[in-house]
Amino acid sequence: MTTRLLYLVSHPIQYQAPLLRRVTAEPGLSFRVVFEHDTSLGYFDPGFGRPIRWDVPLRQGYDSVLAAETDLAREIAGSDVVWLHGWQGGWMRQALTLARKLGKPVLLRGENTDDAMPDGEGLRGWLKGRYLRWVFSHVTCFLAIGTANRSYYRRRGIAPERIFSVPYAIDNQRFAQQAAAADVEALRRDLGLPSHRPVILYAGKLIPRKHPLTLLRAWKLGHWKGERPALVYVGDGEMLDVLQSQAEDGVVFAGFRNQSELPAFYALADIFVLASEAEPWGLAVNEAMACGTAVVVGANVGCAADLVTRECGTTVSAGDTNALTEALTELLPRADAAGQAAFRRVSSWNFEADVAGLMQALEFLENQPCD
Repeated sequence: MTTRLLYLVSHPIQYQAPLLRRVTAEPGLSFRVVFEHDTSLGYFDPGFGRPIRWDVPLRQGYDSVLAAETDLAREIAGSDVVWLHGWQGGWMRQALTLARKLGKPVLLRGENTDDAMPDGEGLRGWLKGRYLRWVFSHVTCFLAIGTANRSYYRRRGIAPERIFSVPYAIDNQRFAQQAAAADVEALRRDLGLPSHRPVILYAGKLIPRKHPLTLLRAWKLGHWKGERPALVYVGDGEMLDVLQSQAEDGVVFAGFRNQSELPAFYALADIFVLASEAEPWGLAVNEAMACGTAVVVGANVGCAADLVTRECGTTVSAGDTNALTEALTELLPRADAAGQAAFRRVSSWNFEADVAGLMQALEFLENQPCD
């Protein structure tokens, strides 16, 4: 028997596209995606502060349609199971209401964690809690992206048997292969870096909650054994000017780089840093680890609990310059071994694990008594 699975998501997401192709290939599934908006041809990203168009295919290899091109009620009625990515906005609330009305079970996969998205206090917290209770009452199964996300659901009363592991993953194979094939020496020359100089990498939006300035200050304070590492920033955003104004020799600003360019930067780097706050997951950490790069990650970044161990890197409190300085100086001498450990650790955090968790949730639904 074929299960008709309908996936509803706000827009095409570069990390998800290969997963959607993998789900399409799973036997026993008829898979269809409805996007609320289409960003595959480009959009303005306020975090980067510039127009973005990803250079990897976003809507190829699976069946998809835009919300404006179809009727949501008809799509839900024609499905066996509805899968939502997130629950914010009127369109998602409409989908939950229709699924309940049409008797369709709902799977929910969101990014929320208590550290990144707390309910708040007072009236705001009470209102959010009431809204979440309404949302969760319409959901049959929850697809947890990691430990912190699972804990978020458990703290709100969701029974453990209704939560299934569908980890936040990237295309590990593509990143690893492209990193292995990268001409790192050519990239060094393009960036003006001498051969064999160690590299600390930041890749992402240059915004306050990701603490790129804390990284710059920590790098300046480092007491390095041997040659001082270069500090490479890949990305753009509101903090670029202040970073450039405080930079010293050895700091390189490479600008925004697209998906196909990133593996070479991870291959170049000895350490990748994402010492953020309010970061629900941090898929750039997956990318770096898949390329064999050691990592320093904010302790409250969502992925830290699942991916980051002493063997592959370390965690620090966001905004703590001294702690970040110590972490970088301690990790750099063992970065090669830590990078190899990072590669091994993230290798099982993959799309096959996602599909396995998804299929377990669907099997759970099949075994539920009919109303």
